Amino acid sequence: MWLIRCQKRWKRWWRLHVGESPFGFDKPEDSLGFLLWQTTITWQRLIKAVLEPYEISHAQFVIMALLLWLEEHHHDTTQILLVNLSKLDKMTVSQSLKKLSTQGLVVRTEHATDTRAKRAALTEKGRALVRQLVPLVEQVDADFFCAVSEESLIQILLALGNEG
Repeated sequence: MWLIRCQKRWKRWWRLHVGESPFGFDKPEDSLGFLLWQTTITWQRLIKAVLEPYEISHAQFVIMALLLWLEEHHHDTTQILLVNLSKLDKMTVSQSLKKLSTQGLVVRTEHATDTRAKRAALTEKGRALVRQLVPLVEQVDADFFCAVSEESLIQILLALGNEG
């Protein structure tokens, strides 16, 4: 596997330094990055269509779903924990929580022991909404990813997610 990666890198380097095309592939669909981008955009579009009637963004849904999961597993939920689990940036999590709070779906409070931290929790209204949305989003996932082995794809995504 490493030999193939090295050969592809060498091919790209050669093309860049010899003056040929900078692309290490002949067709766009031969680019793993481009294919992943297309797949991600298509999947996000489907998720957005399901969430739009509820006026919830994908990031807001992920945060609410994490809050529900963490609550069910008795975790002390801080904003930084949401950042770490979701891989969203701090600003997106903060802005999403503010909007969800304005909508009455989430409450944010000062942490009991860490004055720098903020806790986040679902309200009853938020809990009811996310319980309604999770099966809808999971159905989109099931339909979208049904062409591949779930276990294999999970292993691939975990490996890729740990790279960054």
